[in-house]
Amino acid sequence: MSFLKKLFGGSGSQASGPKFDAVEHDGHLITPQPMPENGQFRLQATVSKEVSGETKEHRLIRADVFPSAEEAAEFAIRKAKLLIDQQGDRLYS
Repeated sequence: MSFLKKLFGGSGSQASGPKFDAVEHDGHLITPQPMPENGQFRLQATVSKEVSGETKEHRLIRADVFPSAEEAAEFAIRKAKLLIDQQGDRLYS
């Protein structure tokens, strides 16, 4: 039965891609999370930082898709660094 649920999407959970280590940039933690989509991987990451004793988080999802999870993770880190450089702590407002 679980095979049929997986085959027809009845499991209720989203498929997750490979796991990547977080990267620190200017006090922010970037965790790439490429999202599998139609045989490719969508650019996705979580950017977080501790602000006033509370962990703030921003989810970065873009329309960009890549043939491999590694490439999607690499570009997610690059985009997140750019976003941090442009927005700084305003990212969490």
